[in-house]
Amino acid sequence: MSQPASINVHRSQRGDAHTAAGALDTDRMPLLKLENISKIFGGVKALRAVKFDIMPGEVLCLAGENGCGKSTIIKIISGVYQPEPGAVMLMDGESIEGLDPARARDLGIQVIWQDLALFPEMTVAENIAFEQNLGSRPRIVRYGKMKEAARRILERLGVSIDLNRSVRSLSIAQRQVVAIARALVRDARLVFMDEPTASLSHAETEALLKIVRRLSADGIAVVFVSHRLAEVLDVCTRVTVFRDGQYVGTFPTEGMTQTRLTELMTGRTFDYEVRTTDLTKAPVVLEVQGLSRARQYHDVSFKVRRGEILGVTGRLGAGRTEVALSLFGMTRPGAGSIQLDGKEISLRTNRDAIQAGIAYVSEDRLQLGLVQPQSIGDNTVAAVLDNLLDGTHLIASKKRNALIQDWIQQLAVKIGKPDDAVSTLSGGNQQRIVLAKWLATNPKLLILDSPTVGVDVGARAGIFAIIHKLAAEGMAILLISDEIPEVYFNSDRILHMREGRIVKEYVPGTTTMEQIERDVHA
Repeated sequence: MSQPASINVHRSQRGDAHTAAGALDTDRMPLLKLENISKIFGGVKALRAVKFDIMPGEVLCLAGENGCGKSTIIKIISGVYQPEPGAVMLMDGESIEGLDPARARDLGIQVIWQDLALFPEMTVAENIAFEQNLGSRPRIVRYGKMKEAARRILERLGVSIDLNRSVRSLSIAQRQVVAIARALVRDARLVFMDEPTASLSHAETEALLKIVRRLSADGIAVVFVSHRLAEVLDVCTRVTVFRDGQYVGTFPTEGMTQTRLTELMTGRTFDYEVRTTDLTKAPVVLEVQGLSRARQYHDVSFKVRRGEILGVTGRLGAGRTEVALSLFGMTRPGAGSIQLDGKEISLRTNRDAIQAGIAYVSEDRLQLGLVQPQSIGDNTVAAVLDNLLDGTHLIASKKRNALIQDWIQQLAVKIGKPDDAVSTLSGGNQQRIVLAKWLATNPKLLILDSPTVGVDVGARAGIFAIIHKLAAEGMAILLISDEIPEVYFNSDRILHMREGRIVKEYVPGTTTMEQIERDVHA
């Protein structure tokens, strides 16, 4: 069986960034210009002489692997950290050295972190207009004025949310909108968005990108940080790449490919090969016939064989995740049948699916895949607690610890201690823990829904190496992704879904990736 990629390591060429950036309108003054930005933490150089600029109203991507310095530069720009002596920071051509968070906000610099930093018990209006009521002296809160300010901002964004609802009751996508609206109340001119789509569904992501484009049209510069390279190339006009705390370059996204951007971010060339395993005689593990669910998917039929990786791709809202949820017992189809190892099964709940031998890795790792405050160990064994009970119906600690250690070693998860909170891990290692949790159930069928969301490009190869190993050992795998290179180089067959139906099937190697991309985006 072919491996997901063979890697030849080389250092990407430097010095071509100026040529790429030179294609922009050089007559305009940058909104923000940085030169010679360095930061040292305890002798470790987190940033080394970084430089780049941001133009008014542009959507710029800040790209790089985890630990490359993206968060550090954002904290310097927002006044949380101070750079080393010799740094040059200009906004509208004037020096802004010595920033603190309050002055940065006064200048119109806003950061929307991944955790959003909202007040869950307060209303939408209170969260949006929160900073209007801050000050050194107590003052009477004018709720009418607060609601009016919040209403105007939401109208400007083209969205509608009940101003009296508590933020706790909102979806993640709605909370993102509230965080953006709060930034605009302070007359934001430059907004940083840290992984804004990491926990959003495809439809929610599309809605958020519309808001980003609206901000850009209003003259607000947006710096977009995301590991979803397809989104980056779609919404951004330029991409600034960091690697190991250094500036690699700033490049126009026009003509940029995901492969080239990956090379710039990692400094490595990934020579991908398609899978060429003949599985036509392998036994069928999953067979779906005529599966339908009103307003979600229609007449879906396919097979997944032992040791096969079946890819499913398509545009946002194609119905891929909806099918996966029915296969995992989370929703019930209105028509059709599901067979596992030749026997028809009825899945009323996800417990039925787990007992039947089906595991599901959700695209929403933060909300559905892991319990963030709990330990790495507790998350690893969460799906198999019944198997760890001793004669007194208590969890056998030796059995539990052995299972945790076994999966950490098998999946090469980089951790401190098993008792550390799972939130302390990088995105790639968190995803390995999600895999460990479900692999511990010993499934016959593993459903992977966008398994590399929020995972940097360097860690993706490692995750797919695990997936290929599982397939080589005989596991049937359903791989769902909207990143066509991901399914092309990691699937034996690919199904194209559109508007809830399977419209075409491809075999990588006999069909080009470019042809699939044309079909999907037609």
